[in-house]
Order: sequence, then C-alpha cells, then structure tokens
Amino acid sequence: MTTEADIGTVIYEVRDSVALLTLNRPDRRNALGGTLREDIVRAMNRASTDDAVRAVILSGRGAAFCAGGDLKEMTERFTSDGGVPLLDRVAPKRDRVVLSILESPKPVIAAVNGAALGAGMNLALAADIRIASTQAQFAQTFVKRGNVPDYGGTYLLPRIVGVSKALDLIYTGRTIDAQEALKLEIVGAVESADDLLPAAFALAREIAANAPVAVQLSKQIVYRNLGSIREALDRETAAQNICFDTEDNKEGFRAFLEKRSPVFRGR
Repeated sequence: MTTEADIGTVIYEVRDSVALLTLNRPDRRNALGGTLREDIVRAMNRASTDDAVRAVILSGRGAAFCAGGDLKEMTERFTSDGGVPLLDRVAPKRDRVVLSILESPKPVIAAVNGAALGAGMNLALAADIRIASTQAQFAQTFVKRGNVPDYGGTYLLPRIVGVSKALDLIYTGRTIDAQEALKLEIVGAVESADDLLPAAFALAREIAANAPVAVQLSKQIVYRNLGSIREALDRETAAQNICFDTEDNKEGFRAFLEKRSPVFRGR
C-alpha cells in the first residue's frame, strides 16, 4: 500500500513500511528557506510517530539535495530588520530540523541526489546512513560566507571523517564529489541517478524487516554514546552570533549575491 501527501514543501510518501520525504523547493535548489525547515520537522514527526513506518528516506526533488541556507532570503530578512541577525528566531527552527532527524526513533537514510552544500551537507550528515548519486556534491561552504558551520556540522562531520579531515573541509570550504565522499565514508555507496532511490528503498526495506524495538534502541544508544548534540548546536549558535557581527560575514553574503569572490579583511 502506498500513501502520498504534501506537507508544505515536503512530499511525504509511504511505501512498504518506508516513508520517503522529498524536499520540494526545486526552484531554490531545495534551500532551507520559506517553510522548508518547519515542513521537514512536521514530516519527520509524522514518520516518527507512525507505527506503519519502520524506516525513513530523505531526498530532494530536482537537481539538488539541498543547497544549504537560502542566502538571498536571509539577506533580505536581515536588511529589512535593520541588518540585525535574527538568530534568536532562526536558531530554534534550525536546531529542530537536526534534532527531528537525529532524535527520531526511526532509522533515517539520506539519498543524496545532487548538491548538498553548507547546511544541506549537514542535513545529510544528520541521517544515520547516506548513499549518493554520481551527481552528488558535498561542501562545508560556511567560511566562504564569513561564517561557521551550523545544523550540527561541527558535531557530525568529525565523528564521520575524523577531526583532521573535518577541519580540512571546514577550513577550505572546498567541494568534493560523490567518489571522494565515498572514500571519506561520508556516504556508504554511490549509485547512478536512476538507481539511487531503488537502492535507498532496498536498504530501508532490509532495515525495516528487522525487530523495530531493537533497531530503535540501537540508534538511541549509539547517539547517546557520542555525547550531546544539543550542546554542540548551542555552541554553533554562539559562534554564528559573533560571525554575524563581522564585516567579513556581510562581505560573504554580498559576494554570493553579486556572484563574485569575497574579499575578507579579518574584521
């Protein structure tokens, strides 16, 4: 039996005990703006509390998985508010997205169909398992905007690739392709674009066939043993508050919108 519904900007579909959540802002490359953050939380909460769902797949519609924060929308919002960062309002929404995935009792697979940049990469990292299309790209683009990682990136990435490689990706902001992500164990498999979702469903069904209570407790124990994601999210917000007050951050935003390389001056 298959059920499908739209939860705002997320398409929600259940097949064979697996919920497929598809980010649906293709015109914005599924950037985390509009109502997408809230809609992801709503969709994850629905999957988490549905006894018919035993595993969740998170993917994106169109060419991108998630291009990160919607910088155009963020710039317009900050400007309309006299240039004052609105992290006190944005951070709780952002944190709820990460926590809805990490703290969901259901196992979550990210099927990364295209670009996963900045917060979009960290959205994928919040999933328990990741597989990627050959077209996928990953980048911690924050430093190129004069900022630090959010959406749990400083917590998640070092635990997957190690501290040195995590800092390499964070310091440089460089983009890596699916094959390099596979070598770094960011993803567990790389599939063609056509085979990505079938492979994700096959893995999800394999998980769903096992004892649900044992699977859910296994997830809970593993993440508890890694330490506190909530403390990491608070530290990221504190660091971003500092960055948002810098000229470099404003330059990073301007350069992105003007499609040029930023010139950072360390102030």
